[in-house]
Amino acid sequence: MQQTTNSTLFARHLISRRHFLQLVAAGVSTTALLAACAPPGVAPATGSESAAAGGETAAGGGTLVWLSHQEIAGLGPNDLGATMQAIMISAIHSSLVGYDVTYTMYNDLAETVDVAADGKQYTFALRKGVKFHDGSELTAADVKYTIDYYKDPANASVIQSSYTGVDTVETPDDYTVVVKMATVNAASLVTWASNPIVNAKYHKEVSDATYSTAPVGTGPFKVKEWKASEYTELEAFDDYFNGRPAVDFIRLEVVPEDAVRKAALDTGDADSSAWPLLVQDSLTLQADPNFKVFSTPGDSIKHFPINNELACLSDKRCRQALMYALDRQRIIDDLWNGAAEVAHSSLPPNSQYYKADLKQYEFDPEKAKALLDEAGWTAGADGIREKDGEKFSFTCTAKAGDQARKAIAELAQQLFKDVGVDMQIAEAPVAEILEAMRTGDTMDASIFNWTYNSGVLEPDATDTLSSGGGNNFAHFKNAEMDELCSQGLQVVDPAERKPIYDRIQEIFVEEVPVLYLQFDTWMLPFATKVEGLPDTTANTYPLYSYLLPLTKGNG
Repeated sequence: MQQTTNSTLFARHLISRRHFLQLVAAGVSTTALLAACAPPGVAPATGSESAAAGGETAAGGGTLVWLSHQEIAGLGPNDLGATMQAIMISAIHSSLVGYDVTYTMYNDLAETVDVAADGKQYTFALRKGVKFHDGSELTAADVKYTIDYYKDPANASVIQSSYTGVDTVETPDDYTVVVKMATVNAASLVTWASNPIVNAKYHKEVSDATYSTAPVGTGPFKVKEWKASEYTELEAFDDYFNGRPAVDFIRLEVVPEDAVRKAALDTGDADSSAWPLLVQDSLTLQADPNFKVFSTPGDSIKHFPINNELACLSDKRCRQALMYALDRQRIIDDLWNGAAEVAHSSLPPNSQYYKADLKQYEFDPEKAKALLDEAGWTAGADGIREKDGEKFSFTCTAKAGDQARKAIAELAQQLFKDVGVDMQIAEAPVAEILEAMRTGDTMDASIFNWTYNSGVLEPDATDTLSSGGGNNFAHFKNAEMDELCSQGLQVVDPAERKPIYDRIQEIFVEEVPVLYLQFDTWMLPFATKVEGLPDTTANTYPLYSYLLPLTKGNG
């Protein structure tokens, strides 16, 4: 069969989000613009035609085996935060719109999208005949239910802040959804419109907690078996609205140890490690003709989220001191093979909103000590600083099995000790860490990667830096930050938004709500025997959640 390249596919069907927003700002109706847009599944990367397009349905292409470094704690919309969970959730569910490996928007469940010139109303015309995995048809009622449920504060949804500004949802008929906004939310198409849509009847019957263990979506794959700490196996959905996937099964194996993941790739037992290997292993695979390694700039900060409500971390001078105590370039050079750059902002350098001339924290232990002295923390008999009878001591809980980032914590532990700060290290499963950091009751700090924006496309930090953000791990509270997050969503034009996000970045580096380390170069390996890989990619994870399931596995 003739192979259809991804670059051709994307160019034919998609419209860039930036251009989309510029047109919205200019008052242009977007119905015609998006009417022709189709998700990548319309033309699978192998070139085989989908049943929906009138061609022969793929008979099946074996199993794609991917590797995760951590357990898959849940498979519902509230579990989207962790990347390994998100790629499974996105294979099980569909959303109104999505974005691809080039950060380009495409229509998913919505056939057309119309955004009012003032940004106060979104009208989605849904595809007809879309089936849930239980055989029931998706209607506007399911979309309304999903939005209403997850935006309701009473449901304590982790993703609630993504629905900022959403007022009411109307369903004039079974295939039309009208979302009316109380305030403009410029991030809408990247945040709430890209969230998974659930089966209203089923979700209501079983509760959100149970739904996360046994979801029923409209995506290309349905759940076959889920064992959180072992594996998640998905099975091709024959009635998927873009045609049955060319792959029979996807299996995501939980393998915390980097060396074991590398061995599984070398022996052919796995097709890809969805979480990066140690940098040296990635470089080794890059030189191996049996693998293709995609290297992209990371948009998430490797950092220590720290609970700002702890006595020893509540004073910004103490948090600044810890930044000066960290030799971040040494961490990159010695522990990350140089494949990262020191972070100087909450936003990645490849964001159009990145501000380059911000306050920076060079490695300066003496300055760290001076700030701690100024804050009233003086060294005790054992060298650990004290104030009002309390030690400057806290615990960093690393993800169980994550030896690479634990090594960073161990180096930081010694660097902090050199300035009189005691940081203990513990380990726990990722689900336990995320829950405890969100509540702030039982955990002081951790170390992991997270985005303090809504990805490269969108600088919104409401979820992580506003007082009510669902992933405000630092429990950071700043009235000006809250106001700026709100303002930033209500402005569409990038030039007008820039000063708002400049100020957000200034507050971030001055207040230091988290100890930010680096932006990694993201290197993800795929076995070349997997068909349909693009030549290049700017955003790798849609390959896992959407495009690759429509290609052929290794049989």
